[in-house]
Amino acid sequence: MKHCILVKWNSLVNNKKALLPDIRSMFDKLLNFDNVHSVKIYENVVDRSNRYDLMICIEMEKNFLPTYDSSIPHHKWKEKYGKYVENKAIFDFEE
Repeated sequence: MKHCILVKWNSLVNNKKALLPDIRSMFDKLLNFDNVHSVKIYENVVDRSNRYDLMICIEMEKNFLPTYDSSIPHHKWKEKYGKYVENKAIFDFEE
């Protein structure tokens, strides 16, 4: 299953690119779990107000989702970056 998080930053974020190394590092820690196959971070390349800024895509076993929800990287993400999120969408799918 792929678990995708789309993020629209709020006006508190002045330098979107500066956030990427820390976010990548945070989510890469999920690769220590056997049920996580990949973590990819995508930055939007079109700067328009009606676009999301970031997509985090985690490929994992479907039954891992509850463990992910309670994981340290997930909680750190919410604690550190939640105040900068104007809007987000979560989309899970299987190919």
